[in-house]
Amino acid sequence: VGLPSEQDIGNSEVGHNAMGAGLIVEQGASLVQDGLVSGIAFEGAVWEGLIAGKTVHLIGLLSDGNVHSHVDHLYRLIERAHLDGVQQLRVHVLTDGRDVSERSALSYLAPLESLLEGLSTQGRCYCIASGGGRMFMSMDRYEADWDMVARGWACHVRGEGERFASASSAVRSFYERDASVNDQWLPAFVITDEEGEPSGRICDGDSVLFTNFRGDRAIEMSRAFEGRPVGFDRGQAPEVYYAGMMQYDGDEKIPANYLIAPPQIDRTLSHYLLTQKQRVFATSETQKFGHVTYFFNGNRSGRMDETLERYHEIPSDRLPFEQAPDMKAREITRGVCEAIGSGNFDHIRLNLANGDMVGHTGDFAATVRAIEVVDSCVGQLEKAAIQAGGVLIVTADHGNAEEMFQLDRKAGCYKLRADGEREVSTAHSLNPVPFILVDANKGWEIRPLPDAGIASIGSTLIQLAGFAPPTDMLPSLVRRKES
Repeated sequence: VGLPSEQDIGNSEVGHNAMGAGLIVEQGASLVQDGLVSGIAFEGAVWEGLIAGKTVHLIGLLSDGNVHSHVDHLYRLIERAHLDGVQQLRVHVLTDGRDVSERSALSYLAPLESLLEGLSTQGRCYCIASGGGRMFMSMDRYEADWDMVARGWACHVRGEGERFASASSAVRSFYERDASVNDQWLPAFVITDEEGEPSGRICDGDSVLFTNFRGDRAIEMSRAFEGRPVGFDRGQAPEVYYAGMMQYDGDEKIPANYLIAPPQIDRTLSHYLLTQKQRVFATSETQKFGHVTYFFNGNRSGRMDETLERYHEIPSDRLPFEQAPDMKAREITRGVCEAIGSGNFDHIRLNLANGDMVGHTGDFAATVRAIEVVDSCVGQLEKAAIQAGGVLIVTADHGNAEEMFQLDRKAGCYKLRADGEREVSTAHSLNPVPFILVDANKGWEIRPLPDAGIASIGSTLIQLAGFAPPTDMLPSLVRRKES
């Protein structure tokens, strides 16, 4: 799907990009890595604008999950800022626990604190200024919970949060107070200076770089810094130079300034279907709605053809996913079954988010419940597709819920915690995803295809719709049965 290597764990953005594009597109992780290593990211007005700030602030997810960000990218930015003479630099960390082990924050914080301390010489001051869990603050998406962004804004910009001498001491304190808390949900914390004041409020004349490369969870904070409409009161906002690691929304030009140009996807499955006057219906709940629309359509907002496309978003619950593992699967399924039965659409796509979102919680019982609900819903979708004489494809953008405990593949066993219990896995997996064909008329079959992958789904769906896939797409996964 265009990630740097086969050992990089896939994610929803690259998965839906690949499905919709019908080919492999070099993704953000690769583009950013190449741009930072080659130095292209540091050539031009954007980097010059960033290092010209009174204080340079770097905000982003701190881990090597390589789904939204990578700690190596942060290190390169810090080291280049030092090389270019930046005197004041502050890092605002968002702890992960989702794309990596649930309590791994200290393994990233200790080396970062050491690096920053080592660079704080000759009058320079480099340090961590604030932080908190990625699901507690800053990284909301699809406007599901603006309060998350408000908490991040208050912490990063105004210095509001529990005060500590260091980020590591903050995390250790949270761990000691609550044995069940993981890095995703750590409260906001602020690091203080020798006078006990916040060490890195964002002020007029500063510069800010959001270091995530993936767009969905970076757009809302970018809107806040750029003075665009947001769902909370920003108060007196500082005048800063703001940039993103990439441009997170190409249609809305968010942000205006960015270091690395995003992937360019010129034509998509939707484009081909609409040129053939196919009627399209796309639906999911808020958590995945953008994936079956924006990402699936090559990172484009809005509809391509208002007369042929219908989008339906079902608002997600504003509860921790383990508390409501059914999510909105039943509502999505009900709507899709009605759409199938209506005969008003030629192509319908949906995402049932349970396996991903509940899988991320690490709660085994809740995830079992989530998969039971999905299983029931897929059964209903299969029945509706067969009754309508259609074709149903069941697949996924990546794995997650099928691997709820960490595996030591070399040893052939589970990884164990110090207390002897299995180490919970909250991250996506490296396992292959299914590709299941249900054909009411039994005219199609899956064909053997070397290196088959989800990027071939684009041409597959075009072929199933009765058209010849374009030659620049990867080959189809199906063929007509011989009579």
